[in-house]
Amino acid sequence: MSGVALITGGQQGIGLGIAKALKEAGFSIAIASLPERDAPVVQQAIKVLGGDAAYFCHDVREVAAAPVLLDQVEAALGPVTTLVNNAGVGAPVRGDLLDLKPENWDFVQNVNLRGAFFLTQEVARRMLAQESAAYRSISFVTSVSATMASPERAEYCVSKAGAAMMTQLFALRLAAANIGVFELRPGVIATEMTAGVKETYDARIAEGLVPAGRWGQPEDIGQMMVPLAQGQMAYCSGSVIRADGGLSIARL
Repeated sequence: MSGVALITGGQQGIGLGIAKALKEAGFSIAIASLPERDAPVVQQAIKVLGGDAAYFCHDVREVAAAPVLLDQVEAALGPVTTLVNNAGVGAPVRGDLLDLKPENWDFVQNVNLRGAFFLTQEVARRMLAQESAAYRSISFVTSVSATMASPERAEYCVSKAGAAMMTQLFALRLAAANIGVFELRPGVIATEMTAGVKETYDARIAEGLVPAGRWGQPEDIGQMMVPLAQGQMAYCSGSVIRADGGLSIARL
């Protein structure tokens, strides 16, 4: 099957890896992200996707703009059949959680949690209004930090734990309508967000942090998204797919 996939933060990193995989699987691609269309990162993404991906400048923190975004996507490509909540930010400043500033907490929650919730709410409403028997899907890209605590990134960990619960909530609400909802939980993935800690994680991976013995790549996450979007895992709604090379397996 194919359809229209809306991917937030799809201009780079994991989001772009997902967009590429879904494009190859026959989906029409809509990317929503903050940079203007003429930004180099956006132009490169459109080039990678073959030039016909639709790009929409959108700030997920502006929840009142979600209906406008979806109106634009529907006008350009048709109704969204696959939503991938991938847009996210890390902790602005790593440090002792006792020193965490409210403005940094609010910034991370507004993007990773509040923005994702209300965009998903609007997409879900529209999916239900279509009264279609066709399979649709919604996915949240979270992190191993949803359950693995990093006190120096408290606001990030809390946001991802919240997004994990959002998956469960929307899965319960939408299951009867044949809308699958999933959580992809990446580990250490080579992206722009992790570039600044590459040497640290190179060393930790060499010491055995990741049982697979390597960094994850955006393409790894993209390959996992395809069967979720195509309905091959429709009866698994609410599932958590660990995409971490074994990092989060409990071990002695």
